[in-house]
Amino acid sequence: MGDEMSEVAAALSPREIVQRLSSLYGAPTWRPHGDPMTELVLTILSQNTSDANSGRAFMRLKARFPTWESLLAAEPAAIEEAIRVGGLSQVKAVRIKALLEEVLRRRGSLDLSFLSQMTPDEARAWLEGLPGVGPKTAACVMLFSLGMPALPVDTHVHRVALRLGLVPPRTPPARAQALLEAWVPPELHYPFHVLLIRHGRRLCRAQRPLCPRCPLLQWCPYGRSVVASSPHSSEAT
Repeated sequence: MGDEMSEVAAALSPREIVQRLSSLYGAPTWRPHGDPMTELVLTILSQNTSDANSGRAFMRLKARFPTWESLLAAEPAAIEEAIRVGGLSQVKAVRIKALLEEVLRRRGSLDLSFLSQMTPDEARAWLEGLPGVGPKTAACVMLFSLGMPALPVDTHVHRVALRLGLVPPRTPPARAQALLEAWVPPELHYPFHVLLIRHGRRLCRAQRPLCPRCPLLQWCPYGRSVVASSPHSSEAT
């Protein structure tokens, strides 16, 4: 992390964060989510919505278009109708169709299994060359489908990292991802990502975080300020 490493990051190692959060939430075990194209489309559907809504949108999409080829041949309006439950359906329909067209143009098929034969840097560059695919989406495909080191920064990971001071204040998500990927050892990318999401959902919530219960409180500037200013307010559920 170089000059951007905070005092907290220097004092609290990624391994200790994983160990402390694992003692609270359990140790995550990596399991592949699906083939790379499935993960890519599912990640696009997950943008700006809940996991439940994106999951429903994906199931409806696959029920309507069982193969990637049938999805590619569909009109954007039909795709939009199928994924409406996931929100931002018009934007996402256009993105999905555009990336399928680009994959076919570049590869001659809609099979992304070749990515597993690439290095992580090569796979990331190839994925980010697709329309609508940024650092987080590429990292999700790498981590969850290909089993490659990558550390996607979603809203929960971003919030926890900022509050802990692992990245500088106002660091945007893409930059936070680059900093965290460089700081966290590759073998810890998966548990670190999953545990920060669990922590962000259960204790380090956007509203009314439960700071007194946090196993990282002694290192967290945000949490200590919350507890010091209002010792009892964060204990309410």
